Amino acid sequence: MHSYFIIYKPYLVLSQFSAEDGKQTLADFCDVPKDVYPVGRLDYDSEGLLILTNDKQINHRLLDPSFKHEREYWVQVDGNITPSAIEELSKGVEINLDGKLYRTKPARAEIFKAEPILPARNPPIRFRKEIPAPWVKLILIEGKNRQVRKMTAKVGCPTLRLVRYRIESLTIENMQPGDMIAINQKDIYKKLFYE
Repeated sequence: MHSYFIIYKPYLVLSQFSAEDGKQTLADFCDVPKDVYPVGRLDYDSEGLLILTNDKQINHRLLDPSFKHEREYWVQVDGNITPSAIEELSKGVEINLDGKLYRTKPARAEIFKAEPILPARNPPIRFRKEIPAPWVKLILIEGKNRQVRKMTAKVGCPTLRLVRYRIESLTIENMQPGDMIAINQKDIYKKLFYE
């Protein structure tokens, strides 16, 4: 029997159930069948949408790069981000992956006109009155290790807060960090694969 859940992974929580170095894990927030695991991962210092399932088909289709699917990130950056930096992010930038240069695939990037509505982060980002901390929406079709952070750093605006808001049409809208929702197979396949 397949199980499907989405969780809003909080900041400073590992994307796993097994304990490690005294850090919080998903097991501190949810109780799922033993054979259910996260699909992919979100870094310890990132937050947002994580899918949990025991359906190997979803795992395969979301992690195999040949099945391009959208991932939408809301990124708060350090310093003013310019239109030319947004254009660079859209076209793809060179980042370091395992000691080699890698050019990211074209993405969709835009600056939020107003701060997006998200739960407050705990602890909050360091606030500095004289340095702006605008929000950027980045929509990628790939997921390399720490890719978003490397991309914003490359255009001169390090990431302060990183939230994965959406995978295809599955979102964390109206969820709080640590919230988990069970979903049925028909709904998750429809939202992820439009079947």
